[in-house]
Amino acid sequence: MSETAPAPRTVTRLSRSDRRRQLLTAAREVFVDQGYHAAAMDGIAERAGVSKPVLYQHFSSKLDLYLALLNESADELVRAVQQAMEVTDVNKDRVRNTSEAYFSFVADSGQAYRLIFESDLRDEPAVQQVVERASEGCIEAIAQTIITDTGVDAARGRLLASGLVGLYQVSARFWLQQTDVIPRSEAVQLLSTLAWRGISRFPRSEDHSEPHEQPGQH
Repeated sequence: MSETAPAPRTVTRLSRSDRRRQLLTAAREVFVDQGYHAAAMDGIAERAGVSKPVLYQHFSSKLDLYLALLNESADELVRAVQQAMEVTDVNKDRVRNTSEAYFSFVADSGQAYRLIFESDLRDEPAVQQVVERASEGCIEAIAQTIITDTGVDAARGRLLASGLVGLYQVSARFWLQQTDVIPRSEAVQLLSTLAWRGISRFPRSEDHSEPHEQPGQH
């Protein structure tokens, strides 16, 4: 009685785009856990379950890989803020949506926010450029609505927008240390209320030099 030869094992080959996604996911985990300087391409390849030559087929260097991941995270944040502004024309809802966008980004992005806001490679010009692009993209997404709906000029509109971006950025990162005390929904509401009570006091007016005091407010 003859023995049946075992069937050859089928090896599934990933498409180039799927392989790139796999490598970026592994790299994000390693960079977040270890920081840029401590991370090694060997460790990233091992985390992804591939050989180092395969990793280098997609990314020419550790910096190239880091920048690809950083650009992806920056695009994700800017896109979230843009969508928060575009999904409604009710400004109070825009404020809440933007607050939600930041809190969701820091909570749900696999700590990718740390690559943008807490990178240990901030002195690298290419990294600085991406971080600045992310901030500028978020500011620009908010500024045009402020300019249109309050009547302030472009410079003042961008200043106000940068203030809101800074508020959301710092507060959302701070909240991550308080998640067992303050639920996300409450944190979003608190920051939305703070931001709205400030920006809503800049109505359209012929005199843009000062925000209007409401009766009884000092």
